[in-house]
Order: sequence, then C-alpha cells, then structure tokens
Amino acid sequence: MSTADSLMVRTPPPLRRDVMVQCWLAVKALSDAGDAVWTIAVAWTAVQIASPAVAGLVVAAGTVPRAVILLIGGALADRVDPRRMMLLFNGIRVVVLAIAALWILTSEPTVAILLAATIAFGICDAFYEPAAGTIPRQLVRPADLPTYSAVSQTLSRLGTMAGAAAGGFLVAWIGMPGSAAADAITFTVVIAFISIWLRPRFALPRSTPGDGVLRGVASGFRHLGADGATRTLVLALSGLNLAVGPALAIGLALQSAQHGWGASAVGLFEALVGGGAMLGAIVVVRRRPRHEAVGAFRALVVQGAGIALLGIGSPWVVGAACLIIGMTAGFASVLLGATFAATVAPDYLGRMSSITRLGDDCLMPLAMAAFGALATLFPLWMPFVLYGSLLMLLMVPPLRNRSLRAISLRGGDDRA
Repeated sequence: MSTADSLMVRTPPPLRRDVMVQCWLAVKALSDAGDAVWTIAVAWTAVQIASPAVAGLVVAAGTVPRAVILLIGGALADRVDPRRMMLLFNGIRVVVLAIAALWILTSEPTVAILLAATIAFGICDAFYEPAAGTIPRQLVRPADLPTYSAVSQTLSRLGTMAGAAAGGFLVAWIGMPGSAAADAITFTVVIAFISIWLRPRFALPRSTPGDGVLRGVASGFRHLGADGATRTLVLALSGLNLAVGPALAIGLALQSAQHGWGASAVGLFEALVGGGAMLGAIVVVRRRPRHEAVGAFRALVVQGAGIALLGIGSPWVVGAACLIIGMTAGFASVLLGATFAATVAPDYLGRMSSITRLGDDCLMPLAMAAFGALATLFPLWMPFVLYGSLLMLLMVPPLRNRSLRAISLRGGDDRA
C-alpha cells in the first residue's frame, strides 16, 4: 500500500481493548436485528394482503433502485465524509419507518405503502452501504482488519438470527406498526452512536469534488481497468454469491420436496449453513493464514465442492455439505472483506464496494432463474454440480494473480 493509504489521527489500541470499536460492532448487530424484524414484518404483511407473486415483488422491490443508484452512492462515499452520509440516510430510514407505521395505524396496510417503503429503503441502502464500507479502514489498522471482519460478521449473523426469531413474534403481537417502530429504534441508536462516539482514527484521501459525480463513477471503472489486482478481486467478490445463493435458496427446497424430507429439513440445513459460517469466522481469529487472499480463495474452491455435494440425495450428505459451505463462506468472507478494505486504493473504496454489490443485485435474479430452469430440464444433481464447478473455475484467476498471492495484512502489502 502507498503512503497515501491513510493519515493516522491517533494510534488505536488492540482490538480486544478497543471499547469504541467493540461498541460499534454491537450497535451494528443491533441494527441488523432491527432490519430482520422489519423484513419479516414486510413479508408477512405482504402475504396477508396480496398474492404470492405480488408479495415477492414487494419484498424484492428495493433491489431495483439500489442497483440503479449504487454506483452514484459509491462515488459520493469517496468524495464526502462517510459519517455524514451514514447519519443522513439512517435519519431518512427512521422517517420512512415512522410514516409507514402512522399510515398503517390510521388505515389498512396496502401494497402501495409497502412498495414505497421498500423502494425508499433500497435507495437509502444505495448511499449508506458504500459509505459504511469505508468505515473499517478508518477505524483499525490493516493488520487488525481480519479480526474486525470476523467479529463483525459473527455479531451481524447473531443479530440477524435473533431479529428473525423475534420478528414473527413481534408482528403477531404488535403488528406492522410495532415492528416498524422497533426497527426505527435500532436506527436511532446507530445515529446516536455515530454522532456521539464513533470517531475515525485514519483519514482517507478524498476524490476531487470538481470532477462531478458521474465523472467519479467513470473514474472508478477506469481505475478498475488499470489495477489488475483490484479488478481480479472485485470481479471475484462480485460473483461469489451467484453460485451458492441459488443452490441454497432454491436447491435445498427442491431436494427436500423431491425426497420428502419436509420444510423442517430446509430450516435445519439453513441453520447448519449459518452455524458453519460463524465457526468459519471464529477460525479466522484463531488460525489466520499468512496470505489472506490465497487462503480465502482456496476455501472457496472447497465451497464449490460442497455445492456439488448438495446434489446427492442423502440428508446426511446434504447436511455435511451445508456445514462445509457455511464454514468456507464465513472463513473466506472475513478474509476477503479484510483484504478488500486493506488493499483497494483508499480514495476508491466506496466505488469499488458499490461495484461488488452490483453483481448481486443485477445478476442474482438471472442466476436464480437459470438454476430453476436447469432443475426443470435435467436431473436435480446437475445444476448443483454445474454451479459448484463454475465457482471453482472462478477461483482460478485470483489464485494465479501474483499481486493477490503476495498480499499479507500481517506484514503489509508486498505490492508496495
């Protein structure tokens, strides 16, 4: 990394004694729990007032505006103070939740109000997430990023699981307005924490405001074309979920239905994925590879094999494959997230973060549809094997990239 990587304001303490960062991670997990409560409430309410097809449209409506605006959000995150962006769009989220709750309190919930709220959240996500993606680099040293990422992902998954478990109870007990109020409270806590306590230790370079936002977007793509290591890393991160997402979301349900395992088996398999992911993140803290990117991409080769194993019609094999997929996902996502935050040029972090997210938003519907089509036309094992093999092939370019192979966050980036 260059000397312009970041300007240290003050030396942070080790992560195990860094109270500010620990509290920030806990607040983020609380916010994830609130989001899960809101998601359950929207899905449940949509199913009650509309057809399954319309309910699916409501739940997915936020992805379209997010995909359209995400690149602009990334360009802004590289130009302005990310904390201010996070405060602004969390504030807008609170307003949206308050309006939705008041509307439903005074009249019956409608598809229109659910769509409006979901779309508004998608727009907020397009600006908030690239800004939030720059925060780890501003809080901890590069050597601490894998540990930060591991703790963050573990707490986030725990928060999401707790929120999902509480969401069904809350929407049944206090309805959609109460669920919206619960999520609004979590966002208010985030706003208060960012305003009062969260203070970056490292100042990231900013892109030139005079260039204009659209020119900033174009500059991000030019940087992607010029920096081979960043390009390989971003392309790999953009495509990671395209193999495992359909296999878990559609494939597990199809396997359970075909073999008569029942819906409870799907829940158990998903729980094994989630538990494995937490174990994988913990392993990173205990046994971190010397070269983080190489370790992560090798783990994802194993994940590709795990996806292929899902096609075997044995519940024991499928369960073991789910555990393997979860562990490799938790292990690799922690290492790649840390590698990304530490090695991407600091004045391009927001734009590169938005491009990686764009892969999921734009291509995931196609990947889901293709998996379903393959499962209809061919034996069920075939899409699992195909998607697993494609993930393994996707790992070949990053594993052969010399710059990525040389990166070690413990000893710095050898490219420098």
